[in-house]
Amino acid sequence: MACSIKWALSYDQTNWSKVEHRVVSEFDIITQYFSSLGAGDFVALSVGDDAAALIVPTGSELIVSTDTAVCGTHFDEDLFPEDVAYKAVASAVSDLAAMGAEPLGMTLALTLPDNDPLWLQGLSQGLTRASSRYAIPLVGGDTTRGPLALTVTVMGHCPCGEKILRSGAAVGDLIYVSGTLGDAAFGLSLLAGEHRGLDLNFEDQDHLVSRFTAPDAHLDLGVRLRGEASSCIDVSDGLLQDAAHIANASGCKFIIESGSVPLSPALKRAVGESRARDLALRGGEDYQLLFTLPPSTSPPSGSIRIGRVEGGEGVECDVMPKERGYDHFH
Repeated sequence: MACSIKWALSYDQTNWSKVEHRVVSEFDIITQYFSSLGAGDFVALSVGDDAAALIVPTGSELIVSTDTAVCGTHFDEDLFPEDVAYKAVASAVSDLAAMGAEPLGMTLALTLPDNDPLWLQGLSQGLTRASSRYAIPLVGGDTTRGPLALTVTVMGHCPCGEKILRSGAAVGDLIYVSGTLGDAAFGLSLLAGEHRGLDLNFEDQDHLVSRFTAPDAHLDLGVRLRGEASSCIDVSDGLLQDAAHIANASGCKFIIESGSVPLSPALKRAVGESRARDLALRGGEDYQLLFTLPPSTSPPSGSIRIGRVEGGEGVECDVMPKERGYDHFH
């Protein structure tokens, strides 16, 4: 259902002021900011109809995941809209990577408190950048009025029977991660202004903040792991928390060696190795892939072994922070 929004923020070259504009409908917003992002190799019908139509390659399964980003919970209202959009898409696409899937398309459900043309333009630019980066067209969605939130649903494909699950880890497997951890958690704290006066050079600050605002979804690695990894998850809630998800689903125990968990030089320079390791174990939103391989399988280039799978349950680590990761309801 279309909703009319009468007010918008505008810039008149001298100051910000709230001015009344013509009534802008839901369909005006879709046409102006989102309709150009719908073309793709697997898109038969895109934005503009009651539903989209996607082509699933022969012999493949449809893989679907949804992520919601709420202002005040997942991002601050001061975060640039380009970053809000890019991060929302990348975090959703990361779920496809963890399953070994390749993108088909995405939808966006956007809830807006008002129609701010500059904010929407920035959001559109971030969506364009993410859509291009991950070759995932925007094929539909919804807009409505309310507290600011974005819900991104991603659809991908994977050869039948080759999707990677959380439930396949086995005793004797080795545990790997695709890259450094803890950067995004510290980058978020930098954005929140928690480290004023910290002696941190521009390159390190930029690296750490960008790991929060512009994470990588490791699609190529996910495809590489098909048929090899016994289990996989993307690290969104924190290493120990997400390791527990696999361990519980697989009915085994994960042994994490804290000294093997990779840390970026930028993070170590910012907070020291001990604090950096704590952030790496419990901090979330790095979107690295955490996966298990049989000991006879060679790990992909760049991945780091951080532990092993044993009989039992849960997660064991030689260093156990009081908080093991993020939970929306704790």
